[in-house]
Amino acid sequence: MEIIKELQYIVGSKLVTTEPSELYCYSSDASQILGMPEYVVRPENTEQVSRILKLTNKHGIAVTPRGAGTGLAGGAVALSGGVVLDLSGMNRILEVDIDNLQVAVEPGVVHAKLNEALKPHGFFFPPDPGSSDMCTLGGLIANRGSGMRSVKYGTIKNYVLDLEVVMANGTVINTGSRTLKSSAGYDLTALMVGSEGTLGVITKALMKIHPLPKSRIVLLASFEDAEMAGRAVVKVIAGGIVPSACEILDRMTIEVLNAYDLKTPLPDAETILLFEVDGTESGVQEEAEMVKSICRSFVSSIRIAADEKEIDEIWTARRLVGAAISRLDPQMTRVYVGEDIGVPIKEIPNMLKRLSSISEKSGLKIMTYGHIGDGNLHTGMCIDVFDEEQWKRLNQAADEIHRTALMLGGTVSAEHGIGSARGEYMRLERGLALGVIAAVKHALDPKGILNPGKLGI
Repeated sequence: MEIIKELQYIVGSKLVTTEPSELYCYSSDASQILGMPEYVVRPENTEQVSRILKLTNKHGIAVTPRGAGTGLAGGAVALSGGVVLDLSGMNRILEVDIDNLQVAVEPGVVHAKLNEALKPHGFFFPPDPGSSDMCTLGGLIANRGSGMRSVKYGTIKNYVLDLEVVMANGTVINTGSRTLKSSAGYDLTALMVGSEGTLGVITKALMKIHPLPKSRIVLLASFEDAEMAGRAVVKVIAGGIVPSACEILDRMTIEVLNAYDLKTPLPDAETILLFEVDGTESGVQEEAEMVKSICRSFVSSIRIAADEKEIDEIWTARRLVGAAISRLDPQMTRVYVGEDIGVPIKEIPNMLKRLSSISEKSGLKIMTYGHIGDGNLHTGMCIDVFDEEQWKRLNQAADEIHRTALMLGGTVSAEHGIGSARGEYMRLERGLALGVIAAVKHALDPKGILNPGKLGI
């Protein structure tokens, strides 16, 4: 029987496609990485995923798991052809267990939809990516993502209790348990979180949830330059204050966002820091005053946005940054390279200074924003994609950004994943540990069918 007919037998003819126009829609994510699959299959349950992998493993056919396709590193791109496994249709919230502080979901649940479902219960799921309205939880787990509230609440790895995973040969396993902690053997859950679909396909996740804070305040601090803002962040964190979010927006970012005609325009400044503190009403007021006191010697101005409506508008604006950069020049295109570095907290001012130097040397404007409270900086660069010289300067700048982050003890990807876009830096960052990663991959996927060409292995 032909592969196409076997796939159709498993999921139904309507859930398998080989149409060139549809395959093309699956040939990229939000990065510049391209790869054309031979089949797109849309399973509806774990049993179907298991049967698909038994089939593909038998015939040595590559399988690339995919959620919403919002990734920025080519992680969901089929570099070796084969099957793209579209899991976005497995999108049920299976259980909300308030008594046990957990929720069970399928991988295709959109992040924002989960928090909409939890809000009436007085709970939320803290990891908060900028792509919340689009990204799926399976992709967030597979890339070990985080977002704006990781300073206080941690990243996705701190919330996953158990995963149902289909292995390369079709075997279905569970990696954890319903308990909030366990020391029973290897931590297979942690192994799968961040594995980018190279070790197994996630079909269900059991995750911790958190009560909604009673109160929150956002402080908008304006600075004369980014380096000064970086110093303020170091002082605030070292001062024992753990904001729920701490974001940086440089002048270019501010101008871009204000061009969107925001209901609450951002202050005119070289750099802005957004500090959010949450908790009890009295505790929030105290922490807000402590942030103001520490920042006083660094800022040109600082104000508090205590109104819930204004706070929501500020965070809505922050989520627009990735798309808003196109407002700078309609002739230019945002290229997602060198855009997810992380450095140790004390190196933030140094990294910001070096980004300014790289921008000046390359002749490219580099928009800087991101989760500065945990050292995660995003850079935005735009070029005329039909100009080869600009491509050359862009790639040189991105390479220098990556290497500078590593030199400062940082990482080339703090939350977006390695995929294929950053694979060349894995040897530099992980050293001999990359051999261990490759050994684990071979042990669990000896035929190498799961998302080949990713993670630099």
